[in-house]
Amino acid sequence: MDHQSSPATSQSLRGRHRAARGPVRTLVTRTPSAQAGTITGRGAVIAAAGGGVLLSLIAPPAQAAPATEVSTALAGKAVQGTLNTADLNALTAQARQSMAATNVVAVNPSAELKVEKSAVSVISAAENEEFQEERAAEAEAEALEQRGSAVVSIAMRYLGVPYVWGGTTPSGFDCSGFTSYVYAQVGIDLPRTSSAQRYAGTPVSWAEAQPGDMIWTPGHIAIYAGDGMQIEAPVPGKSVRYTSIWQSSPTFIRVG
Repeated sequence: MDHQSSPATSQSLRGRHRAARGPVRTLVTRTPSAQAGTITGRGAVIAAAGGGVLLSLIAPPAQAAPATEVSTALAGKAVQGTLNTADLNALTAQARQSMAATNVVAVNPSAELKVEKSAVSVISAAENEEFQEERAAEAEAEALEQRGSAVVSIAMRYLGVPYVWGGTTPSGFDCSGFTSYVYAQVGIDLPRTSSAQRYAGTPVSWAEAQPGDMIWTPGHIAIYAGDGMQIEAPVPGKSVRYTSIWQSSPTFIRVG
């Protein structure tokens, strides 16, 4: 860029990109009326009017500093690379801004990291099989208890139904007709006569007997209700009743 100065002071400064230059010189004039402004390619020199002081504004390194030439060899060819100081400064400024905007998590030096640990046990195949058998037995016992409770609950609904020889409905029951009708409601089919029902299940001792088991004696069968009690259709002239076990040496039968 061309410029003008006072008669007393003049100099031409021309900026050239990528050319090494000396520093911009500051000139002082004593001429009171001199008003000069010198502008180089990238910098500026201003002479204050009347003050006799010439101020120089030097462009930042991004514009006035010489570039750094870097030569490297790549695949046998010379490659010329230019690392501009302004670019490096800009990258540095961006990195600082990034760091300032990043949340920093502070950890107390005395903080302790606690990790919970749980014990792991390993069992053999035999032990696992035993465990599975125990679980199956528990499940079976629970199912038996539920079924027995259901049998007793159903049987109690028919208290007062008269005894009828050969009866198999709530209009009238005989002993085996009563047990057959009750067990059918929990999905268990029993033979029609008491003598056949004797072999419809597995005999158990009195100590092992549970509610819902049957009680058999020759010629008669009833339903065990627990605690030494039974539900039965006794004899002609009577009705279905809840009573204590009166039979001597009864056989307890578990069905289902």
